[in-house]
Amino acid sequence: MKLNQLFPNTSSIEILNLMTDSRLNNSQSLFFCLKGLIHDGHLFVQQAIENGAVAVVYSDSLPEFMENIEYIQVEDVLECLNDVSNIFFDYPSHHLTLFGVTGTNGKSTIAKTIKEIYSAYKPTGYTGTISIEYGQKKEKPDYTTPETVALLQLLNRMRTEKMEAVALEISSQGLDQSRVDALEFDVAIFTNLTHDHLDYHGNLENYYLAKKHLFDLLKENGCSIINIDDPYGARLYKDTKTRKYSYSILQSADYQAVEIEYSSTLTKFTLVHQNNRYPTQTNFVSQFNLSNLLAVIATCHQGGMELLDILKSIDHIPQVDGRMLVIQEGQNFNCIVDYAHTPDGFEKIYEFAKTITAAGNKIISVFGAAGKRDTKKRSLLGEISDRYCKMIVLTEEDPRNESALDIAHQIALGIHHSNFVVVLDRYDAIRQALELANENDTVLILAKGNEQYLARQFGKEYWMGDERAVREVLKQMRDH
Repeated sequence: MKLNQLFPNTSSIEILNLMTDSRLNNSQSLFFCLKGLIHDGHLFVQQAIENGAVAVVYSDSLPEFMENIEYIQVEDVLECLNDVSNIFFDYPSHHLTLFGVTGTNGKSTIAKTIKEIYSAYKPTGYTGTISIEYGQKKEKPDYTTPETVALLQLLNRMRTEKMEAVALEISSQGLDQSRVDALEFDVAIFTNLTHDHLDYHGNLENYYLAKKHLFDLLKENGCSIINIDDPYGARLYKDTKTRKYSYSILQSADYQAVEIEYSSTLTKFTLVHQNNRYPTQTNFVSQFNLSNLLAVIATCHQGGMELLDILKSIDHIPQVDGRMLVIQEGQNFNCIVDYAHTPDGFEKIYEFAKTITAAGNKIISVFGAAGKRDTKKRSLLGEISDRYCKMIVLTEEDPRNESALDIAHQIALGIHHSNFVVVLDRYDAIRQALELANENDTVLILAKGNEQYLARQFGKEYWMGDERAVREVLKQMRDH
């Protein structure tokens, strides 16, 4: 694309790439001097030029102007980036049905399941914490919500691969940093808001306001799907002026589940919508996963699918990687791998574990807490686990440049009644927990989900993944 197609009264030089990271080699690129949390792009213009920038968008004064480089001064570089990215990638929102999912917990399950179900109606892609998927392609994500250029570039690729809809996980950081401001959404979904990311947002009010921003990005005819069982969801439902639909398992709502029967392998319920009742069964288990499923049903329905077609498809939904993954390798006890890593996530999965663990049997959990992240929640995780578990195995979970042992001791400040042990090697921790289980006990392996790395001081190291570790240990136990 020519530069003068992006900015009037500039030259006709060809622009092949948009650049926001001066360290990356991008020939014939347009560099944007963004101001980040730590670095200011204005300080790296020379590096950007050395790596292929032929034009520079800036707001503050620059120390020098080089020949043969085009300079464009604007008031707000970030706002300009969103506008230019839209033009450069041909306005993805105009060509795709976009579903944006935000909230503390449930984003991955909801977005991934929307992709699975809605694909029967329109070819649908997905991007989020777990993966990037479109057509037959599956890629690893760098972030839950990619930065603006990467995101629009990705949506453009999805269009090329004939996708007509995309389900996106939208993080609070992504919203706060305006990564999705270039997009307009057809449906915005709010799951819940609980203690998490307060190291970034400072308090829950700022966290809520960041999440709420997604609902400012709806298309004129777009709609909101909101969990009114969550206090912040109930507040958002009152605050938003958009076309809106509620979902609930506790009270009357536009999409409500009643007559619910849970088991360890399936859930039976009756969906109530517009005074009609639909007896339904799904392989999604637990109260919080049923809430997630209601969000999916409401979203796909408002996205144009027939309600009966949606309900037929939820009988056996493909397992979402690392989310409520029930593992069975012939053992006589329950074993679940889950991504839960927040106080609310812990509370909910322990409540479910309690329902499937017979009286007199024990719940055993394996978890840690991430280094260089919200330290306030560490003792809370210990406190919640203490209420449900007979045995707790504390281990490493992305310690980064903190001591995994110190993190374990901070978690242990909340443990007053349960037995606990610190086993820093995650594989050994999983092995010891499984070996401690008796018939009809429940073992929970928490926080990492499907992630196949451990973040340490100098970067990410390979980790086989909790599921593979569990299956390997269970097979060894079975064979001996």
